[in-house]
Amino acid sequence: MPEDGEYFGKHGEPRKYDPTFKGPIHNRGCTDIVCCILFILAILGYIAVGILAWSQGDPRKVIYPTDSRGQFCGQAGTPLENKRLLFYFNIMKCASPMVLLEFQCPTTQMCVEKCPEKSMTLLKAYTNKNDFDYYKQFCKEGVTSAMGVPQILRQGLCPAMLISSKPFTRRCFPALGEKGGVITVGNDSHFEDEKGTMRDAKDLVDGVKNATVVIEARQVVMKIFEDYTHSWYWILIGLVIAMLTSLLFIILLRFLAGIMVWVMIALVILVIGYGIFHCYMEYAALKGEPGADVTLQQLGFQTDFTVYLQIRQTWLAFMIILAIVEVIIILLLIFLRKRILIAVALIKEASRAIGHVMSSLFYPLFTFLLLAMVIAYWAVTAVFLSTSNEPIYKVFNETECVHSRTTCDPANYSTTPMKTECPDSECLFAFYGGETVYHKYLIGLQFYNVFLFFWCANFVTALGQMTLAGAFASYYWAFVKPDDMPAFPVFSSLGRSLRYHTGTLAFGSLILAIIQMIRVLLEYLDHKLKGAQNKFAKFLLCCMKCCFWCLEKFIKFINRNAYIMVAIYGKNFCTSARDAFFLLMRNMIRVAVLDKVTDFLLFLGKLLIVGLVGIFAFFFFSGRVKAFEDTAPNLHYYWVPILTVVIGSYLIAHGFFSVYAMCVDTLFLCFLEDLERNDGSAERPYLMPESLRKVLNKKNKAQPAE
Repeated sequence: MPEDGEYFGKHGEPRKYDPTFKGPIHNRGCTDIVCCILFILAILGYIAVGILAWSQGDPRKVIYPTDSRGQFCGQAGTPLENKRLLFYFNIMKCASPMVLLEFQCPTTQMCVEKCPEKSMTLLKAYTNKNDFDYYKQFCKEGVTSAMGVPQILRQGLCPAMLISSKPFTRRCFPALGEKGGVITVGNDSHFEDEKGTMRDAKDLVDGVKNATVVIEARQVVMKIFEDYTHSWYWILIGLVIAMLTSLLFIILLRFLAGIMVWVMIALVILVIGYGIFHCYMEYAALKGEPGADVTLQQLGFQTDFTVYLQIRQTWLAFMIILAIVEVIIILLLIFLRKRILIAVALIKEASRAIGHVMSSLFYPLFTFLLLAMVIAYWAVTAVFLSTSNEPIYKVFNETECVHSRTTCDPANYSTTPMKTECPDSECLFAFYGGETVYHKYLIGLQFYNVFLFFWCANFVTALGQMTLAGAFASYYWAFVKPDDMPAFPVFSSLGRSLRYHTGTLAFGSLILAIIQMIRVLLEYLDHKLKGAQNKFAKFLLCCMKCCFWCLEKFIKFINRNAYIMVAIYGKNFCTSARDAFFLLMRNMIRVAVLDKVTDFLLFLGKLLIVGLVGIFAFFFFSGRVKAFEDTAPNLHYYWVPILTVVIGSYLIAHGFFSVYAMCVDTLFLCFLEDLERNDGSAERPYLMPESLRKVLNKKNKAQPAE
């Protein structure tokens, strides 16, 4: 067969029959040692970066508001412990456009116990002892009644006026309201400024807008946080239901794989069909309702997402999307009906394998624990790195000044020439920075933190893949199951992976981490070039992002199959990746159809669990069912717990089904190797199960009688 010889020559030679081969090789050596050493050094460097960040950083800068001297408001164990709120001497100065660029108002800021509850000027308060005593709460230390008003204002000890305010995000902002279409502060539409002039309350709006540049977003975040505090236990119950449903599904697959697959397919079609029906009923119910015919484009972006559910176009869009998904799934099932039979046989065998290696179902918990540690270390290090700068003070002023934005020292600023030349200026805390060697390379340390996060996270995922692959390969190649299998296949495989193949795991993870880091840099460039008008640069960047996304998916596919070959044969990463790639290329049709069909069926399983739990969460939290009306919590946005439960359910289902997916992929590669190594003769019998042989029309010939 010259054609076959030419084909095999192009994509490598198939493995020859080896009577001594009985699964994962035990006599193996360490692989990719150089990469192992590099990974260990990188981890030691990562620990050093963490220690350096923890010694220099200060997370309080994120938690507490900072006054003009860089002190933290409300920090426990300090004189400002009871002064949790930040007060602006003159909020109107926040109306300057520079605030949006520098995120700092050119006015003195100090920590106070409570915000001003009434409006008054210093001049007016000075004439009344009780008012002046109240006013001094919002002044710096050292103010006495013996000092005159001009002296107090000249030294910047007190604000020229107080405005009735309310705390928001631990900062005092004018208590603006609206009465009859007129802006009010407190209960008045006017206030008296520092010069005694009556001004409209609307003059404060610009200052408040700039001082709270993210006020609306923060309000949404606070409402979402409040919803979580009211519904967290119900969310946990929903996630537990998802976990039990996933576990039940896996157990049923173990004993009723064939039936369960077809039941799963039918249920997915029914669940999506019900979604289409529900969307249509909501669409029809809104007909004739006032405001329901407004388009999404006319409505624009709204922070209250429930508004979108009151217009017909939203439900029409949902209905169309679900209908398209339904049609695609039905067409795929029609065209792939024959391949589904082989996939079902493969899933049945995967169920038997998992039945013999039950501990594999709990391995994702170990992976999750390791990933949680990696994420926690990265997040803590990132916070400490971002808060390890020193407070920088700069000159802020209202009028023109040659020293504007010049670095200054607040301790002695009042006696400096800069203050003399610019009497209206203030030396205020500007931002956190620094000029030391550490601060110069801080951005590099941040990138190193992100890169090592990718590398370690990919390493943990790779370790899980290789461990499970080794366990399931020992099942497939066992001639007598389970007698020829190790006593503890998962632990045996984990031990081999860490003892011999840490370098290989690090090598594959490094390649993936480099590609992911490049993608992060491309996203950063895209963010920076958003305002650019260069169409070619945008097009080129879009093409690069698309290419690297495809490359990442391809590398993940190659890595996954390479780890399976490493788990079986114990070769290095490059050799295993080549062998896996050539094996798949020699069986391209089976790979393109059979393997992807099983992935599709497992995806339908995840979709079914998410759909069932999601529908239950929707009816519970939305109060659509009368039985749950008194039980469900009152929420601002009922979609918050629903979305959380849906995403959490998918992650839980993915964790359980990832074991199945790894089992199927491992058995699939072993199945391809089995077809090439053996021919079904008495000397070289197929090791695949009888059910799979029947589907493929393969038979083992009987042993000749002696």
